[in-house]
Amino acid sequence: MSPRQPTHPTFGWDNLGGDRDSGLPAIDDLPHRQLLTSGRAALLAACRALGVQPGDTVLAPSYHCPTLVAPLREAGADVQFYPLGPDGLPALDAITPAPRAKAIVVAQLFGLPRSLAAVRAWCDRLGIALVEDCAHSFFGQAGERPVGHWGELATASITKFFPVPEAGLLASARPLPALTLQPAGARQQVKAWVNALERSSEHGRLTGLNTALGALFRAKNGAPRPPAHAAPPRALSEAEHLATCDLSRAGQAPTALAQRLFKLPRQRIVARRRAHFEALYQRTLHLPGARPLLGALPAQAAPYVMPLWVDEPESVYAALRAAGCAVFRWDRVWPGVPHFHDDHGARWRTHVLQLLCHQDLDDAMLASTCDVLTQSLKK
Repeated sequence: MSPRQPTHPTFGWDNLGGDRDSGLPAIDDLPHRQLLTSGRAALLAACRALGVQPGDTVLAPSYHCPTLVAPLREAGADVQFYPLGPDGLPALDAITPAPRAKAIVVAQLFGLPRSLAAVRAWCDRLGIALVEDCAHSFFGQAGERPVGHWGELATASITKFFPVPEAGLLASARPLPALTLQPAGARQQVKAWVNALERSSEHGRLTGLNTALGALFRAKNGAPRPPAHAAPPRALSEAEHLATCDLSRAGQAPTALAQRLFKLPRQRIVARRRAHFEALYQRTLHLPGARPLLGALPAQAAPYVMPLWVDEPESVYAALRAAGCAVFRWDRVWPGVPHFHDDHGARWRTHVLQLLCHQDLDDAMLASTCDVLTQSLKK
């Protein structure tokens, strides 16, 4: 079996080249920023910045990764889920906020940011704060405003766009409440270096060092274990979800290595993501039983994934995962999400496969993913 494709940006010497300017707006263009250890830590900090208290309600999308919901519950909020329209934005006409609704979290999905003008007007009318979750959309123009500029607060997951071992971002046009973060300890600092070097050498990203580092990590880890067969997702309890979405370091600063790698040149990140999206898009346009979900790539976007709708997804997803392709779907749902009439989010959980297009994939990996797709859809 071929090695698994990297599911996150992975540091290599080529990360050091290119223009420092991405050519697109970015979340950290906002004047007030705080680096944290993860995107979920940023969402937790956003709740605290808004003064969310136990008994307050925060609205969240029906289509989500559990790491979006966990910090809201950790902050003590009751979570009211809402349905999505075909564009992945809140179906506003179907939402009746709870009496103590404090905020709504709206995700800029897939790295294909959308205008939130209607959501902004809805929030202003009802007196509800808007948290723009930009975990998928660090760069880009979201309609009339740069991404991240629609909400009172914006949050981002740095690991999805930069080859960092950890990091998230809370940002705003307004001053943020002062946060006292504990510095990462010596053990965390060393672990960050070890994890980064191991991942880079595993994927052959450090020419001249890969062989030596590979031997070192094989000695450390012992004989490789065969990959486990992916089991169908099991419904988890809230306590299990909270444990899986570990927030134990939410009050710490990210490691020095993460902060350093966050300053890498950005032009390559945007250019390669756009090229990879386009390659996946063109090769999936005419597949039987599948189609790109939201059409062509917008002019001012740096995609996170190329979302693909598949009519009969189970065998296709299983084949992609078994082949080690960089793909996932959001088929784990937080307990208590209700059934909504005509909720596109509910359909997307099963039918939408998120084909990763980050900058440290290569043409052969993208071709392999498309070959597996083609073969599995023919069966």
